[in-house]
Amino acid sequence: MLIAMVILFDQYNIPESVFDVIFATKQQVIVAAMLIEELKHKDGEMGKTEMSLFATRLHNGVKLTSTKPGPKKETTISYNKRQFYDRILTPMKTMGLIDYDLYKKTYKLSEKFNKNMMKIGLMWLQELRRPPKDFTFT
Repeated sequence: MLIAMVILFDQYNIPESVFDVIFATKQQVIVAAMLIEELKHKDGEMGKTEMSLFATRLHNGVKLTSTKPGPKKETTISYNKRQFYDRILTPMKTMGLIDYDLYKKTYKLSEKFNKNMMKIGLMWLQELRRPPKDFTFT
């Protein structure tokens, strides 16, 4: 099964959050950010059972309180457990934001995303320096 993520952004209006660049909907952005914060609270690593419990809590609904100045607003966010794995966790693994250790059966924060973005940037520089090719139009 091939999983591909497309990242489209406007170089003049890059959002402040990496999640806003990567994910399409506001709900996905919130859930992805929540997952990263949960991993940070657990020293960057969670087992399969802990991840399943996190996904179940999301499925059942989590209350969020706004951190913006002014009156506190409380909202509840709910995210389907299967969609969490399909639309949040799996893409984060394939992009290199999160690693999965098959032996320890743990999910871990990763720096591979950064390395992959630098590799893509270098690929672009190589393309810029490559001599032009001749095309034949029919």
